[in-house]
Amino acid sequence: MPIDRKVARFNRRFANRFVGPLFSRLPGFGKVHHRGRKSGREFATPVKLFRRGTDIVITLPYGPGSDWVKNVLAAGGCEITTRGRRIRMADPVVFTDDGTTHMPAVTRRILSRVEATEFLALTPVPAPLPADR
Repeated sequence: MPIDRKVARFNRRFANRFVGPLFSRLPGFGKVHHRGRKSGREFATPVKLFRRGTDIVITLPYGPGSDWVKNVLAAGGCEITTRGRRIRMADPVVFTDDGTTHMPAVTRRILSRVEATEFLALTPVPAPLPADR
């Protein structure tokens, strides 16, 4: 059972404004930059993430029904800022952990306490090579 939607609304309205700028610079955290499906507005959502091979996996403690997840899926990707770097991401896939997903042990313990088992995996888009001058 994901975290209650009331907590998600509180975080979206208040907490994210304070922790968002800090989290995008800390290891294991980042910010998802996405565009609203209906409004077309740009948004930035702080997230907990980790690497799985070359992919970046984002935890979904509120489940895959969050607006930002729907926005990323509809757009086919997003940009992520982590450790001060902005990375273009594509091929979003929501999946449920069956206990075999490689992730940091601390992350697994925290997520198991809130029964969060769903994740969003994204693949980095290679940067274009600079044009010869």
